[in-house]
Amino acid sequence: MSRIAVYVGLDYHQHSVQVCIMDREGELLFNRRCANEADAIVALVTGYGEVRGVAIESCCGAADLAEQLIQQAGWVVDLAHPGFVSRMKQSPDKHDWGDARLLADLERIGYLPRVWLAPEEVRELRRLVRYRQQIVDERRNIKLRISALLREQRQVKPPANPWTRRWLTWLRHEVVLSEQGRWIVDRHLNKMLNVLDELQEVEMRLHQLTVHDPLVRQLSLLKGVGSVTAWTIRAEIGRFDRFRTGKQLSRFCGVSPRNASSGERQADAGLIKAGNSRLRAVLIESAHRLRRYDARWRDLSDRMEARGKSRCVVVAAIANRWVRWLFHQMQPDQLAA
Repeated sequence: MSRIAVYVGLDYHQHSVQVCIMDREGELLFNRRCANEADAIVALVTGYGEVRGVAIESCCGAADLAEQLIQQAGWVVDLAHPGFVSRMKQSPDKHDWGDARLLADLERIGYLPRVWLAPEEVRELRRLVRYRQQIVDERRNIKLRISALLREQRQVKPPANPWTRRWLTWLRHEVVLSEQGRWIVDRHLNKMLNVLDELQEVEMRLHQLTVHDPLVRQLSLLKGVGSVTAWTIRAEIGRFDRFRTGKQLSRFCGVSPRNASSGERQADAGLIKAGNSRLRAVLIESAHRLRRYDARWRDLSDRMEARGKSRCVVVAAIANRWVRWLFHQMQPDQLAA
């Protein structure tokens, strides 16, 4: 019994995991709930046979559990794309028992839609990069609240451009506000100072974490790529050689056009609705810079605009082609050279 090949599906939850064990022929051996602990899962599964593959839906915490199972038991653990897995279900009902069984069955027959299990150092970088983005979002929200309060108090003619040093001096000492409006603005400005200090601290930590990273160093040498763009690309893409082609990488980044053809009608429908939104944003921002400061992409922009293409279409096209070019530049053999 202990020598039979088994396949395992794990439906992950915060406090428990639904464990389904299936043999090579698809016969169900076990499907029950277990504690969300790697030791408990390993002890339960090893009694049923030799584990040939384990599948977990990619979600918050699943990557850490997969890493623990790989290190403790030496299993082959695959993360599954939750969107594609849900489309493969043959029933509209959803329950843990069926979800774990489907994962085990897809792993058994080799049809599991896999996603990349990022190593620990990449996951740690992602946490820092996403934390930095939360701080940036908080800064933006503070600015929006201050701007809304100034409009409410009919302060529509400031003496300088918003958020310049002169404008901040005016806001702090000169603008006439109501008693409560002044109190609120001062509180927002004090909070802004704390947010800026926090942003500076996390960026310093990101620099220390990536100072010896060859991929970040190579990205930082490219035109149109600053530190934030390099950190984001490294965190969200991880390794460029895990993609087969530049087109596949572009689709992963969400900067390739989405085809909307049917029959004799051939059309595009904007960018594909996939990928990490922050990664796509920094790539679009880089395309804006490339369009202005790099001769190659400026020429492409001029040709497309001469054909009547809108500015947003031109920038998206530059981002798409630049990512495909970047795929070849960031391969390990290129970095080694």
